[in-house]
Amino acid sequence: MNLYAQAKSDLQNAPRRWLITGVAGFIGSHLLETLLKLDQTVVGLDNFSTGYRHNLEEVRNSVSPQQWTRFQFIEGDIRQSETCVKAVEGIDFVLHQAALGSVPRSIADPILTNENNVSGFLNMLVAARDAGVQRFTYAASSSTYGDHAALPKVEEAIGNPLSPYAVTKYVNELYADVFARCYGFSTVGLRYFNVFGPRQDPNGAYAAVIPKWIAAILAGESVKINGDGETSRDFCFVDNAVQANILSTVHDQSSNAAIYNVAVGDRTTLNQLHLEISAALTKLQGSLPASEKMHLDFRAGDVRHSQASIEKISECLGYAPTHTVAEGLVPTCQWFISRSG
Repeated sequence: MNLYAQAKSDLQNAPRRWLITGVAGFIGSHLLETLLKLDQTVVGLDNFSTGYRHNLEEVRNSVSPQQWTRFQFIEGDIRQSETCVKAVEGIDFVLHQAALGSVPRSIADPILTNENNVSGFLNMLVAARDAGVQRFTYAASSSTYGDHAALPKVEEAIGNPLSPYAVTKYVNELYADVFARCYGFSTVGLRYFNVFGPRQDPNGAYAAVIPKWIAAILAGESVKINGDGETSRDFCFVDNAVQANILSTVHDQSSNAAIYNVAVGDRTTLNQLHLEISAALTKLQGSLPASEKMHLDFRAGDVRHSQASIEKISECLGYAPTHTVAEGLVPTCQWFISRSG
């Protein structure tokens, strides 16, 4: 039995009480689904700024009625400290996913990004510390690596941030470290690398590339590629991110604020990604409507290449990705196809 299977078995034998912030979002709803299927008690907090009620309904339809009764939802905002205090009452573990994502959005509105990602994060940290929460696991970001050019990215070597969003996620890590040093408060930061999967929003100016492209191809619309298409990323299927959250919360033994990359440990260019998505959709659906590629300017604040080292999280936590990019695209495309009619 690997460590992830062991962790899930341990939780089923001794259920805990969890808080997921951003529970109605893409990653948050997958964490909720997994924990409820493990018979955990979960409190969820969301203000629906980027999350959706239909994500929660989808989780409800995927679990048993008995499991769903173990979920309590609080509609509220992490920018309100009293809401955070209410949410952490009686909680063992916090999975803090609530944030205002997107590099371009942070460039357009750095103040709103800071309010959510720094002030909201600090509100949650203080509330969780005061409530005696055992472990605070939070969504960090690969954007923290900034202009550090070396590949693969290792946790101990970062560069200068390239966007307001990157600044806010680095500040999260600094606060977590200070809380470990000053208060002995146990935190784990997970630097996500381009997580994708079912329930990821394809709409809006700040949608991620994979859901946006899948929706465009299915609709026969142009696929817009920033730059020459040779920009590369370490795309990570959402099940891998869920595994990292559970392992880091249950099995991490570090006494200080730990930081781990969450990725596959490989690089895929945007041109390769387009081919992979087209292949997955064709395999699942057959013929596709005509869709052209359109190359745009490079996007401000983006790094050229990104690839994670997953050596640390693998050695320390027993993390082992279950899906490559191609393997993750199959259920992702299937989900979008099922909702495209």
